[in-house]
Amino acid sequence: MIDLYSKALSSSLKVDRILGKIEGSELGPTVVFFGGIHGNENSGVFALKDVFPGINAAYLKGTVYGISGNLRALREHKRYIDQDLNRLWTKTNIEEIKSKSILNADETELVELLDILNAILENDQPPFYFIDLHSTSSKTLPFITINDALINRKFSEQFPVPIVLGIEEYLEGPLLSYINTLGYVSLGFESGQHDDFFAITNDIAFIHLALVYSGVLEEEAVMDFSKYFQQLKQQSENTFDVFEIVYLHTIKPKEEFKMLNGFKSFEHVKKGTKLAISNEKEITAPSSGSIFMPLYQKRGAEGFFIIKPIKPFFLKLSAILRDIKIDGFLALLPGVSWVNKKEGILQVNLKVAKFFAKAIFHLLGYRNRQLTETHLRLNNRERVAQTAIYKKEPWY
Repeated sequence: MIDLYSKALSSSLKVDRILGKIEGSELGPTVVFFGGIHGNENSGVFALKDVFPGINAAYLKGTVYGISGNLRALREHKRYIDQDLNRLWTKTNIEEIKSKSILNADETELVELLDILNAILENDQPPFYFIDLHSTSSKTLPFITINDALINRKFSEQFPVPIVLGIEEYLEGPLLSYINTLGYVSLGFESGQHDDFFAITNDIAFIHLALVYSGVLEEEAVMDFSKYFQQLKQQSENTFDVFEIVYLHTIKPKEEFKMLNGFKSFEHVKKGTKLAISNEKEITAPSSGSIFMPLYQKRGAEGFFIIKPIKPFFLKLSAILRDIKIDGFLALLPGVSWVNKKEGILQVNLKVAKFFAKAIFHLLGYRNRQLTETHLRLNNRERVAQTAIYKKEPWY
């Protein structure tokens, strides 16, 4: 147990790894909330501690968990201690960590969280929903980030906040990307700026909506459901677009990066706008779009993203193409071959990759990462998504 202090509330509380577990009177879904995976983002922890006492098990169908993320980092109000816990969740890293005899602070947290995650998947009832509560160093509208699988899209579209796709193409090792490789609905909710009062109240609203949309509670069992919905709608300034990340400025080791003051997420910027200073040189926007998660804290490797809205036509087209699994024909293209068809992993020769439009791969659910000097690896969340266990859900 740790003592956790909230600057937004000017109050403290005692926090365990398991913030709460409530089993309903009937069988139903399992909903798992994580708060504080980054230790300087504690709004989700305070929100979960606020919400859980008000959940009546008599009205609950299924099981709900609230889990603290990086306990030591939360206690010290730091993003992480030795390594970013939310960049360690790859299968390769996990196997390497499990084989070690001595672990650093954040690796120890990962092992404890992994044991809890595996126990939930083994002992609890599907369908599973995993929700990771975060905040940002800049001012922002509340928003959802998801790996681009249709089950994630369809579930997320119920919430009155913008959705951002494609973060898995730019970040390696987030907890939610690992859960997506297991095939379950998982989404991140960014509730506002660190240590802001609205970051906590937005989390509270989002948690209540998620309990209803997942089916563990009926809408009538949440007294202020309409108020929570309207709060998020107002806080998001009626922005319901689906966006895609098109650029990331990655901060290199020993790079002296400083974001210029005043930018907030979803603010439109024109190509050439001065955004930051890096090693005493100006960094400008490489294209017009909306700035996303500009970095205003010391720790972090992502300086800023640029995002652009996706037209509804292309969202519908991608859903149709994925449903008929047209991506099975991609391996017939020159320079494209399967690494693992069951898991939806392709590799593309870089000599021919320039001839393929990136947007085509995105339509079919593939996000790329450079694997070697000669090949890209493309991962598809649709082929691993456990869609069958969600098809009977009302939102699907």
